[in-house]
Amino acid sequence: MNRSEKAEAIVELNQIFKDANLMVITRQSGLTVQEVTDLRRKIRAAGASYKVTKNRLTLRALEGTPFTALGPMFTGPTAIAYSKDPVAAAKVVAAYAKDNEKLTIVGGSLGGEALDVAGVQALATLPSLDALRGKIIGLLQAPATKVAGVLVAPAGQLARVFGAYGAKEDGAKAA
Repeated sequence: MNRSEKAEAIVELNQIFKDANLMVITRQSGLTVQEVTDLRRKIRAAGASYKVTKNRLTLRALEGTPFTALGPMFTGPTAIAYSKDPVAAAKVVAAYAKDNEKLTIVGGSLGGEALDVAGVQALATLPSLDALRGKIIGLLQAPATKVAGVLVAPAGQLARVFGAYGAKEDGAKAA
């Protein structure tokens, strides 16, 4: 890799770090090409990305980003999983690491706040942003449907009572 390619890689990584909300640092020694491809496919499906990085270039790219505190974690064969969604990358990486011993989580960062392995694992147990939005919408709609049911029920009962009186009067007039 010549100097211009290195400079381009640093600029690209720096932009990734500026755009991401969550970064998970992994060590993937021993993963086969097929396993890495499978991991990337799963991460992409969740709306996140996975990139094997060169540590020296990554350390330079971290400068001026919210993730500068993660520098000491970049030793050995590392890769990063990152996403704009605050839990997407953590969920997929934690699930994959649970099933495959060759992938280990080193740490991570959420919005500039450094996380250890336990922090990344805790983040992975949270529901996704879409699931949270669905729950909020469900909570907002649930009372409205209950209130509508409560308001409609007495009106329906009144209509049946008036209908019964109307039918009684019609029966009296006919007789």
